[in-house]
Amino acid sequence: MIELTALVKHFGETRAVDGLSLIIPRGQFFAVLGPNAAGKTTTIKLTVGLIKPTHGQVKVAGFDVQTQPLEARARLSYVPDFPFLYDKLSPWEFMRFTGQLFRMKDTEIRREAEELIARFNLEPWLEKPIESLSHGTRQRVAIASALLHRPEVFVIDEPMVGLDPHHARVVKDILKERTLLGMTVFLSTHQINVAEEMADRIGIIHRGKLVAVGTAEELRHATGNDGALESVFLSITESSATSSSARQ
Repeated sequence: MIELTALVKHFGETRAVDGLSLIIPRGQFFAVLGPNAAGKTTTIKLTVGLIKPTHGQVKVAGFDVQTQPLEARARLSYVPDFPFLYDKLSPWEFMRFTGQLFRMKDTEIRREAEELIARFNLEPWLEKPIESLSHGTRQRVAIASALLHRPEVFVIDEPMVGLDPHHARVVKDILKERTLLGMTVFLSTHQINVAEEMADRIGIIHRGKLVAVGTAEELRHATGNDGALESVFLSITESSATSSSARQ
């Protein structure tokens, strides 16, 4: 459902993504971890077509993101860590606008929106301008709107930013339910506990490379570390840093 092939992205002399290849099948919940400036957000932006790769290819639902952008984007949704919303619109107006972008009929928009509005407890704010909402409420509006057209692929960067524990649980439950129905989730996070709790597979990016991938148990086995996933993560990234320094 998502296929990244030998992805490379340069920003001047900086190689933000360095030969990254990955396949995420339909219905899988995949989480990517990595230190700051590891290349996670750049990989996400390459996946959704916001930036062009220096080399390599991205396919979403079988469509090349660069040469078949409309077909690919019709099948995915993307929520960045700080989503852009139209501040003068109300949440309901924004959700309706989003549904229309994906050519949904008004009856479809209303049916899907009613369920999401209830799940995300958005009723009290539906008619208020988005600019008056808290960051957490804006985040809920962004995620609900992105789920409205039932995308085949859902890409989200730091989904729990600004969410209280109750609504973080709602997001986790909805994403897991949707993956069981066949939606592919590609999630980037610094929260190791979220990755361990939610993901079918976990990838670790360090210095632009995918240095490890597998289930939490597979990653533990690969490092010989039976402890917390945080310890496994630190072991992998420190080992990768040491290897890189030795090659230099």
